[in-house]
Amino acid sequence: MRTTRQPFITLIITILLMLTFIPSVSAEEETEQKVMAKHELREINLEMYKLPNKIKRYTFDSGYTFEYPDAVRGIYVTGPTTSVNRFEGLLNLVDSTDLNAMVIDIKEDHGNLTFIPDENSPYADIAQRYIHDPEKLMRTLEEKGIYPIARVVVFKDTLLAKKHPEWSFLDNGKVWTNNKGDSFVSPFKKEVWEYNVGIAKMAAEMGFQEIQFDYVRFPEGFERRDKELTYDLGDYEGSDLNDIKLRVQAVTDFVAYAKQELEYYDVDVAVDIFGYAATITETPGIGQNFSKISSNVDVISSMIYPSHWTSYFGIDFPDKEPYRLITEYAKVENEVLGALEDPPTSRPWIQDFEAPWLYSGAATQYDKAEVEAQIKALNENGINEFLIWNASNKYSENVDYTP
Repeated sequence: MRTTRQPFITLIITILLMLTFIPSVSAEEETEQKVMAKHELREINLEMYKLPNKIKRYTFDSGYTFEYPDAVRGIYVTGPTTSVNRFEGLLNLVDSTDLNAMVIDIKEDHGNLTFIPDENSPYADIAQRYIHDPEKLMRTLEEKGIYPIARVVVFKDTLLAKKHPEWSFLDNGKVWTNNKGDSFVSPFKKEVWEYNVGIAKMAAEMGFQEIQFDYVRFPEGFERRDKELTYDLGDYEGSDLNDIKLRVQAVTDFVAYAKQELEYYDVDVAVDIFGYAATITETPGIGQNFSKISSNVDVISSMIYPSHWTSYFGIDFPDKEPYRLITEYAKVENEVLGALEDPPTSRPWIQDFEAPWLYSGAATQYDKAEVEAQIKALNENGINEFLIWNASNKYSENVDYTP
């Protein structure tokens, strides 16, 4: 027993002797050490909470693989066209030329979905089976490397206006229609925002890489009839803004809302806009401010068809002079976008159709030369992306899309 305890006693004596010779610490030094310890702990905690320069977002994956082209050069395609034999010709056109994208209707001008969603979808009652097989369509586009853009018409929506008159504009208690028989829903109503962004989300889930919102505006000439119509201002009731600025605010707010809501889907957001909106501070009736909309999107697609202009740039008959018209427009747009801190990609809509309503005799034919003239004018002004519009999806042959 004695030999077992001896080493232990020796160890205790050694520790006591060591403690005897530990230098004492003054109160001031002890305080300083505590402060240093807290500072070091704070630094450790800051390191723990320090965020990396760029956090990878968790985003939706549709399962398709599409790459953004060197520059988007696309054509417009209706829903019904995707399901007829003529669609093969359009696929071949894109496949065999420098075209590389298609803008396809997902919600068309009347308000219909162009495909059949899940039977439990809140949009099932507005669906038409124009696109017979959406999955086959997306696989085909993927295989051919065609960049898919979903067109969603927003505030021009006769179906929704009739279904929800309280979201629309009323004339003597009935849903107002323009001289073409079309009705609009109100950009002031956030229920309308949610309705359309819900459709955009479905398009993203289908595999579309970009959502292009069209008719992001009030009806044309609204400033001449806004006092005659009855409509709900929603959350904008009581605003101090004048009528013009209030319309601009509602349209701009919708675009910002859509952009935020679609972030999870990792899609680009584009807006179609009237070309003349770039030439004025803000449109008096339709609520489009070119700079404000551009500041909230990835792509701005100005509709600059020569047939849609009057002698705006001192050109007597713009439809007859596509190169000159596009050149003059591009100069203005470049100045407007150049003033923005983070400008979007410019991708204008150009014309590949005739405008007989402008002529008493034969209309100027839009063919290879006229289409190339518009593209050349854009390229010379540093705008390398474009979309070509023909409502019937019939496009000119033998066009050089990179003249």
